[in-house]
Amino acid sequence: MRILVVADPLAGFKIHKDSTYAMLREAAARGHALFTCEAHELSVRDGVVLAQAHALTLTATQEYKHWFASAEGQAQALRDFDAVIMRTDPPFDQQYYYATQLFTLAEMQGAKVFNSGRALRDFNEKLAILRFAEFIAPTLVSQDMVQLRDFVREQGDVIVKPLDGMGGMGIFRITPTDPNLGSILETLSDNGRRTIMAQRYLPAIIDGDKRVLLIDGKPVDWCLARIPQQGETRGNLAAGGSGVARPLSARDREIAEALGPQLAAQGLLLVGLDIIGEHLTEVNVTSPTCFQEITAQSGINVAGLFIDALERRCA
Repeated sequence: MRILVVADPLAGFKIHKDSTYAMLREAAARGHALFTCEAHELSVRDGVVLAQAHALTLTATQEYKHWFASAEGQAQALRDFDAVIMRTDPPFDQQYYYATQLFTLAEMQGAKVFNSGRALRDFNEKLAILRFAEFIAPTLVSQDMVQLRDFVREQGDVIVKPLDGMGGMGIFRITPTDPNLGSILETLSDNGRRTIMAQRYLPAIIDGDKRVLLIDGKPVDWCLARIPQQGETRGNLAAGGSGVARPLSARDREIAEALGPQLAAQGLLLVGLDIIGEHLTEVNVTSPTCFQEITAQSGINVAGLFIDALERRCA
């Protein structure tokens, strides 16, 4: 297959843990031809969606910045690739939105894009949990300061976060007696002009914020529990959490198997569910991670499962 991966600059990859790197290694080992571009290298000419695609060769070394060789970019239609994989990291800003629009146009022209442009637009990683209310903790989405304060008072212990963050950015734990309550809510909501999410605090975070991977609607048998460092509320690896791979619990599997077929049917080949204790907290669709950590600790070739699914979808 000819595979185009739309990603952030390759030289910045932390290859010891990067999931996109694991995908590329697995695809190359199977003999697939690899190409990459950045989102700003997408364009439309005479109605056809193009990428300034760089042929990619993976080197024998795994040293940082020397693990790849990239050719000069050439304009190629997305429909001429067997698969296009979107792996640009959040935030989901206006430029990201434009890229999803181009993907949708390319799909109309015959391209196979994973995850699909429409699915990336439809599934905000925070708001998507509201589709599955039976699995979530008490949650409020609002920009109204009175509603937000009332929710904090009712629940007693609350997590508040922006709708467009990643890696734990902008997440606060607050209580009704917190002296910074007003300041935090005003800052996150831009004084009532920006919608945010508030969720009841889940003490089970002490045992980890579990990343459960869904590949073509089916859960990987092990998850990665991201455990907060002492004194922290956030388990995100980017916020200093430590990752411990574990077999899925019965509840993890219940949630994953309930959501998996629905998400796959919506054009989502790869999804990362975040589960704390018994509750779903996020549905990650932009560039789900944790491949390498789960593989190293469980022996499951997660990248292999992903490329298996990609090959099936593109057969």
